[in-house]
Amino acid sequence: MIANIYSKRALKYLSLPLLLYLNLFDITLFNREIKSNKKLDAATEEDLYLYKGMGASYLCIASKAGIEFPKAVGVATTTYVQVIEGKHGGIIKELGDKKLERDKLFAGAEFQIVTTAIQYCPESVPEEVTKKVNEIIKENKK
Repeated sequence: MIANIYSKRALKYLSLPLLLYLNLFDITLFNREIKSNKKLDAATEEDLYLYKGMGASYLCIASKAGIEFPKAVGVATTTYVQVIEGKHGGIIKELGDKKLERDKLFAGAEFQIVTTAIQYCPESVPEEVTKKVNEIIKENKK
């Protein structure tokens, strides 16, 4: 009986501050945004420029820290692809509104990251990779 009185009194004193706290800091289940129903925007040229710059920066820093080139480029490429898929649904604005397959995203991401790394930190990219990338660029110009 005494415990029942104390629990009612405690509930009375705690309920008002708890309700005020929840309302002041907007902590409710009803105001939560459901992101799965949002339409994702396609990745723009500016988005891709940012992502490849971040990937190249990681590649340069990782290789200078002694991480093997294949591992560093793998992590940078995977991160790039995950951002494109998560934030943009795998859609790139320049290529239309069709979702790209993962293998195409990986190939494009790796090429963009490596070419950017060649520009900013050529000593971090192995010579044979640089030669191969330059050959691909020459073939595409023709």
